[in-house]
Amino acid sequence: TECVSGCVCPEGLFDDGRGGCVEQKDCPCIHNNEWYSSGDKIKVDCNTCTCQKGVWKCTDDVCYGTCMIYGSGHYNTFDGKFYDFDGSCEYVATQDFCGDKNSSGSFSIITENVPCGTTGVTCSKAIKMFLGVMKTLSNISATPLPAILGVIPDTKKFSEMTVGLYLVIEASNGVMLIWDKKTTVFIKLSPDYKGKVCGLCGNFDDKANNDFTTRSGLQESNPLNFGNSWKQSPMCPDVKEEIKPCDLKPHRKSWAEKECSIIQSEVFKICHSKVDPLPYYEACVHDACSCDSGGDCECFCSAVAAYAQECIKAEACVFWRTPDICPIFCDYYN
Repeated sequence: TECVSGCVCPEGLFDDGRGGCVEQKDCPCIHNNEWYSSGDKIKVDCNTCTCQKGVWKCTDDVCYGTCMIYGSGHYNTFDGKFYDFDGSCEYVATQDFCGDKNSSGSFSIITENVPCGTTGVTCSKAIKMFLGVMKTLSNISATPLPAILGVIPDTKKFSEMTVGLYLVIEASNGVMLIWDKKTTVFIKLSPDYKGKVCGLCGNFDDKANNDFTTRSGLQESNPLNFGNSWKQSPMCPDVKEEIKPCDLKPHRKSWAEKECSIIQSEVFKICHSKVDPLPYYEACVHDACSCDSGGDCECFCSAVAAYAQECIKAEACVFWRTPDICPIFCDYYN
């Protein structure tokens, strides 16, 4: 309808998004607000995507799903939905006993949440894994981990190993549990479970908008109602409101924001375009405010490590630990 001053590409050439003009075969692609030249490859989960004529062409391998539970009630579901839920009870993290009460299944993973600090937020302190045997991982006692309760384990069902700082339990049915022996848990499921699981980790159907499915099968928009439906004992109180520890402990807020700013700093710059830092920064501030009865540095380090872990999955390797910030004494662990 009117002329706009500026530049246009000559006939037959296309704007490359960087101030130049290219032929169609050389058109770049965009991913997370970054431009990639024709022929460039990126990894998305376990698939490789190649830029061809301005469009991403990806392999279609079916990938393992990962659910992350960390810090004081932060959840990142198999389908990538990030939410907070601070309940003090045992909850179903994920299971394939879904649908009617008599439905059959092969596994169930229960997380037990207990208060961490005086503000009312909770951390995952024990994990129970049911694979025909019940396996309990807990950092409450000083007994050798993990403890096996009740029955002699069927060693054909799972293997157990220590990898760096993590305890890894891999079951023969395609379920893997990775635990840092503190408050971070990763649950990995084989693609066979797509759309067949339920619990706080969602339903693993590649759609994040229906992850808040309650135990009775209803779609919820409120994470508190959704989380309450997955508690194991009806005796536990429901969570009525989201706890904001920085409002309750304002004197900790500036320290928390200063420490957690590393997530949004140059240190993680390579990752910012691949994984949005904002929810991880907000979760970090929340945790750093809430851990006010000891272990505050551990809460902060777990929160930053959670973002670093997502960066590694997106192929952005960040060396963020220093002798002053969350050091790991490698000689000792080696």
